[in-house]
Amino acid sequence: IWAETIREIRKESPETTLETLLPDFKGHWHNLDVVIKERPEVVSHNLETVRRLTREVRIQAKYDRSLECLRRISEAGLRTKSGIMLGFGETEEDVIEAMQDLYNVGVHILTLGQYLQPTKAHHPVVEWITPQQFKKYEEKYLMQTCKIRRNI
Repeated sequence: IWAETIREIRKESPETTLETLLPDFKGHWHNLDVVIKERPEVVSHNLETVRRLTREVRIQAKYDRSLECLRRISEAGLRTKSGIMLGFGETEEDVIEAMQDLYNVGVHILTLGQYLQPTKAHHPVVEWITPQQFKKYEEKYLMQTCKIRRNI
């Protein structure tokens, strides 16, 4: 359905830039390959949370499978995007590890956002992240990526 949607949008509006948000296809990589073949301008798959909290927050997801999905997208030469929600009770070390993991698999665009509990049945908000903490993550990530690039 993703590949078909991309083709139909391009047929109707060829100048439209496409960002395609994908699942991890439960590791059935041939399904991912079908979408990659359509070459959307940006391909997104959200990590959602840190390694330590993945089982608690994303019942059916697997942290390493998400990283593998993103690695495959990046290695196909596509612009890759992912996001992490904060406020589940992750530590700063958890967040830095996740940012590093995403960088290591070739993610080009990373978003960090505040988790908001959609219903009472969902995981509660454990912490409200301050603008200062978001800025600190930005600075740490920039320092890490610059350090890595210098060592290459």
